[in-house]
Parts: sequence; C-alpha cells; structure tokens
Amino acid sequence: MFKDIPASARPREKLLALGPAALADAELIALLLRTGLVGTGVLQLAEQLLGAFGGLAGLLRADPEQLKKIKGLGPAKRAEVAAVLELARRSIAAELGTRPLFDSPGKVKEYLHLQLGGREHEVFAVLFLDAQSRLVRLEEMFRGTLTQTSVYPREVVKRALELGAAAVILAHNHPSGAAEPSRADEFLTQTLKSALALVDVRVLDHLVVGQGAVVSFAERGLL
Repeated sequence: MFKDIPASARPREKLLALGPAALADAELIALLLRTGLVGTGVLQLAEQLLGAFGGLAGLLRADPEQLKKIKGLGPAKRAEVAAVLELARRSIAAELGTRPLFDSPGKVKEYLHLQLGGREHEVFAVLFLDAQSRLVRLEEMFRGTLTQTSVYPREVVKRALELGAAAVILAHNHPSGAAEPSRADEFLTQTLKSALALVDVRVLDHLVVGQGAVVSFAERGLL
C-alpha cells in the first residue's frame, strides 16, 4: 500500500493533482499493482518489474507466461497488466482503422511493436487494408521456431480475398533482437508481392520488428 508514502507523493494523489504525465513509469505501474510484498513496497516492486523487462516498453510487450516468473505478481495483477496492454493495442488499432496508414507510419510501428516485439518465437503477421489504406484486420498467420517461419503465399492470398483487402502490410519479428532484414526476408517479400499482384492486392511495406526498433522495407527502398 501507499500508507508509508507522504500523501503529496502518493501516485494516486499526485495523478489527480498534476495529471498522469507527471508520474514516473514506476509510479504508474504502482497504481496498477496497488500492493507490494512483505519487505518490498509497491513502488519498489514496480521498479523491479520494470527492471526485469528492460523498461516500460518491454513490460507492455510481455505475455502472461513471462509475467508469471515475477515474484509478487499473482493472477489478479497479471490480468490487470495484460488488460492495460490489450487496451493499448485496441486503441491504436481503432485509430488505424479510421484513417490511411500512410498518415501515421509511427503508429503502425508502435502497434506492431506492441503486438510482436516480445515474442520468443518468430511470428509472421499481415495487416489487411481497405481501398483507402485503412486497417481492416491484423492477423498472425504463421508461427515458427526461433530461426525460421514457414510462410505460404497461397494462404495470404486466400485471406486477402476473403477480407476484400486492396493492400497489405507484411510484418514479422526477429526474436534475436536485431531488426535488420535478412536476404531470406527480402526473397519472401518479393515472392508474396508477386503472388498478391495476381489478385490485384498491393504490398505497401514489410516491417521487421526487433527488440528496440522496427525496420521498414519501403523506407529502405527494398520493395
């Protein structure tokens, strides 16, 4: 609890008085956790949690299984952290569904970083877009090992037709952490681009998600 913290410094009172932007990351997390452990205050627990995942971005990408490893995070607290992450994802997805994705490339990267950045295995996802380049749906279509994912162009084409997509953005993560595209990534991009062109669906970009960065094929001139 916050009873040992002066009232003016307690996260809840500070937020109400000064607004959420005035709080440090640990203070915001402490508000979610509400209680600490015996011998560990809630602010200290929040700082330990942030340290375990390398900061707020890493924490928001953590899945429930990773959160289980943190002492002091029971089912209720894990659920609350997971709920905050899902709200962030849905908020960004809703925004991307109302305007062309080219109007907010930073949001697209942020969205994919939240979706794929913390995965321990490689995931290949596709953002299906309408004729106005607005997000229709993000689907994780293929999952692989730490080093390789089997991607079937036929399945991507089939799903694009089912959703009536006019364009797609391809995305996958590199669990190793480095976001640099490989030659295999470049070959896969061209293969999918050719397959989708047969049904008049454009590939607008391919984004590679690492631990701390997202690399765009379009920005690199690789499309």
